[in-house]
Amino acid sequence: MSRLMKISLAKRGVSCVARLLDKDAPRTCDAVWNALPLGGDAYHAKYARNEVYTMVERFAEPVGQENPTVTPIPGDVVFFDFNGGMLDRAFKEEKGIDQLPGVIDLAIFYGRNNLLLNGDVGWVIGNVYGTIVEGLEQMAEACNDVWRAGAIGERLVYERLDG
Repeated sequence: MSRLMKISLAKRGVSCVARLLDKDAPRTCDAVWNALPLGGDAYHAKYARNEVYTMVERFAEPVGQENPTVTPIPGDVVFFDFNGGMLDRAFKEEKGIDQLPGVIDLAIFYGRNNLLLNGDVGWVIGNVYGTIVEGLEQMAEACNDVWRAGAIGERLVYERLDG
């Protein structure tokens, strides 16, 4: 049976349902599933294009690459593990994560033409561990509003859907 997550933009009251890709990214799926619920301040990507993400403290041992991508498509749910040296000092200070040895970035992609290329470090490879199976259109509208109206006070929350 498929494992499902509810992913929400809490302030906007919008959510979607994602199915975990257990066959393609089993280590990543297990790590995230065992840590749920997770969430934090929501941010809209500057460079990757149509991405909304949150950064949380590391909650698992490194899982390595599985089902990797640098070109996520709409509906992809992606996991990034950044060590302390990967992220720029000013970026870490801005996000309030400058004292952490590393962070997990949990992201959703809601539109086309995404490219995970960071001008400072090059390609940023993420693990696609889920796909949005319900509510992508509404979530895309809300994510676009995060881009246009701002992310202040918004939280991106991941929860189990048991059943």
